[in-house]
Amino acid sequence: MPFSSLQLHPNLLKALKELGFARPTPIQADAIPPALAGRDVLASAVTGSGKTAAFLLPILHQLIDKPRGTTRALIITPTRELAAQILEDLNELAVHTPLSAVAVYGGVSIGPQEHAFRNGVDVIIGTPGRLLDHFRAPYAKLGGLEYLVLDEADRMLDMGFLPDIRRIMRHVPARRQTLFFSATMPEPIGILAREMLRHPATVNINRVAAPAVGITQAVYPVAQELKAALLVALLERGDIKDALVFTRTKHRANRLAEHLVRHGIKAERIHGNRSQGQRTEALAGFKAGKYRVLVATDIAARGIDVVELGHVVNFDVPMVPDDYIHRVGRTARAEATGDAFTFVSPQEQGDLAQIERALGKRLPRVTVPDFDYGARPEARLEVPLAERIAAIRSRKADERARAKSKAERQTARPTTRPARSAPKPEPKRGVSAPPGRGQHSRGRRSGGGGRFR
Repeated sequence: MPFSSLQLHPNLLKALKELGFARPTPIQADAIPPALAGRDVLASAVTGSGKTAAFLLPILHQLIDKPRGTTRALIITPTRELAAQILEDLNELAVHTPLSAVAVYGGVSIGPQEHAFRNGVDVIIGTPGRLLDHFRAPYAKLGGLEYLVLDEADRMLDMGFLPDIRRIMRHVPARRQTLFFSATMPEPIGILAREMLRHPATVNINRVAAPAVGITQAVYPVAQELKAALLVALLERGDIKDALVFTRTKHRANRLAEHLVRHGIKAERIHGNRSQGQRTEALAGFKAGKYRVLVATDIAARGIDVVELGHVVNFDVPMVPDDYIHRVGRTARAEATGDAFTFVSPQEQGDLAQIERALGKRLPRVTVPDFDYGARPEARLEVPLAERIAAIRSRKADERARAKSKAERQTARPTTRPARSAPKPEPKRGVSAPPGRGQHSRGRRSGGGGRFR
């Protein structure tokens, strides 16, 4: 079925053709018609299925011929990266239309965002926290809002945003069309959907999440302390051209990126402790080929859209099968192909077994020829938490001991000092000692230039 069969505006069809999209993905084919008809939509769609266009296309279609100067669509998304990605997709689809949009998220100046609110930009794409920041101000009124999208609703739940979503609902009109997208539907998300939607059209609601069919998955058994060396080996051998690598913690992401750079591999990292500028530069550099490896925590599992990404590497096994689905979904997007490698230490076998049960199959195991699985690690990638806590306590104890010693030395010093004779007061500058009368009169008579000359 071609896109033309969906009765979209010709300018949108022109953009789709230029982008190389000939036919809709299943989620687009199922969600766009009811959305165009004005119905609320409740859709369950895995990462990489094309859901962003599934809600953007019907909204853009309905906005093209409406008067400008009023914000009519609000898209709420969990992360800055995803907001920026949706804005990029929207701009590509709306290239032949007069429609405008802005991404509203934290970590950047609020001024341009306020300007967009005041001018009535057509579409606002925002994260919950920054949207609430704006809604505290009188300029952020959305009385003309007609379309509301909640994207990655289950990720909102994971990040604790559901109370914020309910607060945002107080600032949007009750009469609106709502498009609700979530990869999974846990009970709290189902409750939220029932609160927000009216007789929705449901799309793939009972579909079991699974990786895209184009993803080749493999497991690399390896000792925890040799994971970094194995990744370097695969990169040096050419088995991995470029990769998005997921770690369990921010600390490990930093250490792994540093390890790769020391071995001559261009790498950057992206996680919650990085500034927005750093995160934007890292992602843009990775997309442009400046960095061969982007090391990330799960904050980036949804929201990174890299064309023709060849590999996703689970450097650490995710503890939840859904996280595995979303991580590996960064590759093989839009029916392309890609590889997903998972490094599994003996301690992570239980998490792997849980993932394989969810997938309904055993993933193939791979042993890398010529890799020394018995080698001594160069350095530990992460200091165990217990050791870090012990080191902090030891440092604090040393600081307290030094402070105590300093206080004791100050107490032992004599408190009395030998008395000093008071210095004679000096005359102030510019004021001479008062002369005697004779001196005063002689000075006047012999002076060279006074009023008595």
